Amino acid sequence: MDSDSRHLLIPEVDHEINPGPMNIQFDSSDIRSKRPFYIEPTNIVNVNDVIQRVSDHASALNKRIHYYSRLTAPTDNTLVAPDHVVPAPEECYVYSPLGSAYKLTSYTEGYGKNTSFVTIFMIWNTMMGTSILSIPWGIKQAGFTTGICIILLMGLLTLYCCYRVVKSRSMISSVDTTTWEYPDVCRYYFGSFGQWSSLLFSMVSLIGAMIVYWVLMSNFLFNTGKFIYNFFHHINDTDAILSTNDSNPVICPSAGSGGHPDNGSMIFYANDTELQQFEEWWNKSRTVPLYLIGLLLPLLNFKSPSFFSKFNILGTVSVVYLIILVTVKASYLGFHLEFHWVTPTEFFVSEIRFQFPQLTGVLTLAFFIHNCIITLLKNNKNQENNLRDLSIAYMLVTLTYLYIGVLVFASFPSPPLSKDCIEQNFLDNFPSSDILSFIARIFLLFQMMTVYPLLGYLARVQLLGHIFGDSYPSIFHVLILNLFIVGAGVIMACFYPNIGGIIRYSGAACGLAFVFIYPSLIYIISLYQEERLTWPKLLFHVFIILLGLGNLIVQFFM
Repeated sequence: MDSDSRHLLIPEVDHEINPGPMNIQFDSSDIRSKRPFYIEPTNIVNVNDVIQRVSDHASALNKRIHYYSRLTAPTDNTLVAPDHVVPAPEECYVYSPLGSAYKLTSYTEGYGKNTSFVTIFMIWNTMMGTSILSIPWGIKQAGFTTGICIILLMGLLTLYCCYRVVKSRSMISSVDTTTWEYPDVCRYYFGSFGQWSSLLFSMVSLIGAMIVYWVLMSNFLFNTGKFIYNFFHHINDTDAILSTNDSNPVICPSAGSGGHPDNGSMIFYANDTELQQFEEWWNKSRTVPLYLIGLLLPLLNFKSPSFFSKFNILGTVSVVYLIILVTVKASYLGFHLEFHWVTPTEFFVSEIRFQFPQLTGVLTLAFFIHNCIITLLKNNKNQENNLRDLSIAYMLVTLTYLYIGVLVFASFPSPPLSKDCIEQNFLDNFPSSDILSFIARIFLLFQMMTVYPLLGYLARVQLLGHIFGDSYPSIFHVLILNLFIVGAGVIMACFYPNIGGIIRYSGAACGLAFVFIYPSLIYIISLYQEERLTWPKLLFHVFIILLGLGNLIVQFFM
């Protein structure tokens, strides 16, 4: 399959012609920017499910245009194919690197653009990811009051940086930037360094997300298997771990010397040969991460992940279910809060803690959408509302994180458990026998198993497309890349299964470039070129750059 080799973390979304319920569509007015127009027949998606075949001449022409497009910089239109050699609209297909190709029946100016509601929903849905599971832990690390303030401040800071990304194209007046994405802007200002550095940090965020997914999938698969085993053998897993004694138990898996499980239960389990054998073959860090290899590695080698892209709606469903789960649990558990500003107690943490940079690292990835925001907003029906819609989307994301984080932290039963028991994945604070949590884990496990091949495909398109000019040069190249990605996930799941740590490291690393340095530096350069740079603006944006650098460095000392 020919692929678009433009360096994007999240390339263009599916271009629908027949609008669905949400009417999520994308402008196709400039057909020359929508490469390639030819897709292998097996990858074509048509509303009538009719396989459309393209002539060999069209296929050869498409490859020729691809070749010419790589000989010059994006700003050079010398080798852009003239209109008369590009096939008619009815012969064109729009390709989405998520794996689908849609036939164009019309591309009239302004056709099929998104409403503000759809744009806001898309931004919210894109930002909602695995970071939401670590928000309560991050609040615990920062302190309740400090955590809430940091979430609000990080939301405002990343919103401003995101706005600077959106405005970056309009500050280039010498060339036509209509079809540009943010990596193109970086290349314009920083040359090949901007291109390759944007690729590097994009790969950091992608592979970091895939590692987090592998750790979480191992966790969810382990707890699902444990639930099934305990159900059929009538085992209560809360007997062997520090927990609350009520109808809605909350557990403390990382309990230290302060809490000891019942010794009788421990002895009973230790003498159970069948349970010992099960735990030997079904271990969260030693065996389950390896079992996933046989299931997911073959899926990563598919040329097209179009099948998996059909399950994207599960991400929204999972977030909605988590909100319902947290609401129900909080209604049963009630609120347990005491405010101690500096000195912690046995059951409560202080309101101000020096571990707060761990939350800023997590939030950098939680609010990260800067690499694809241009793609999402340039299809907004009313471009003058971009700032408003972006601000509303960020407000909704911030409120979602606050809702999950505050409710989990406030309802955590202290006493008898300490707030320090809140896990990096807050679902780990509910036993595997909990029905609502079991459903959440099943939901998230299936959703992540469908998203994981998409992330692998995006990593392949970016890395192999840049190096070889083809996202699928051979099965050998693809297999080597996938083995490296899977190996990284397995190693981390076995030896460092801490999703909070992985998220904050990868978030601070990719955020350093895309959130803090590039938007601020590009704005400074553009103002300097226009002779409009003032000392307050310079100092403010240098301060943002220093914040991003400090955010990364301090993660290694937490």
